[in-house]
Amino acid sequence: MTTFERLIRIRHERGAGYLILLDPDKIGDTDLPAFIRTATEAGADGFLVGGSLMMTNQFEHALGIVKRNTTLPVLIFPGSLFQVSPLADAILFLVLISGRNPEHLIGNQVLAAPIIRKMGLEAISTGYMLVDSGKTTSAEFMSNTQPIPPHKPDIAVAHALAAELIGMKCLYLDAGSGADAPVPEAMIQAVASRCGLPLFVGGGIRTPEDAAARVRAGASFVVTGTVHEEDGEARLIRAFAQAVHSTKLKTV
Repeated sequence: MTTFERLIRIRHERGAGYLILLDPDKIGDTDLPAFIRTATEAGADGFLVGGSLMMTNQFEHALGIVKRNTTLPVLIFPGSLFQVSPLADAILFLVLISGRNPEHLIGNQVLAAPIIRKMGLEAISTGYMLVDSGKTTSAEFMSNTQPIPPHKPDIAVAHALAAELIGMKCLYLDAGSGADAPVPEAMIQAVASRCGLPLFVGGGIRTPEDAAARVRAGASFVVTGTVHEEDGEARLIRAFAQAVHSTKLKTV
């Protein structure tokens, strides 16, 4: 079974999946193994590893620690060409479709593709959309792209449909790490109701209630990150997992 198939099964069996994003720059070696085991036992469905900036050379080292301490899917969430490794189960092959910077639409992808193929690393093509959260995030600054206005769900829908017609496997709506506000529910609902691709939603999700609201709106996978850098206790992870898994998609 491929990693993508595992993710689809998680969504089918649990209603929605809960993934934790790990930035190797922001969590130390000494804390990482225990955190991964705690999150696995508390109900997380998998891990994303990566970040917009790499101030250390700890990416592959951190990836190895994650893999040794969980049986859950471990995917690379690449912030650059340097974040590629055969240690992961798969990589989200991101195309920043909300921007118009050719480097992130096709340039980096062309450079990375031969490396990924040679590694035999599973690539999950993902239409990545940045959504304005009220402040400039690292992803926005580093990609030199303008995010989608949060009050313009029709723009997000048009981009999502283009990704689906092109043949991408997933969509990712991201308000960015440390965002002031998460992706609006109205935008998630608009995209989910018009596009059949699995939908990741992350950025600015700080409470289990925030996570549940995104699932009700149509998120297939909820991603949290910064909140666990501040509080990595099992009770919070368990609360997020329960909120995601017990919430039903709103039907109209």
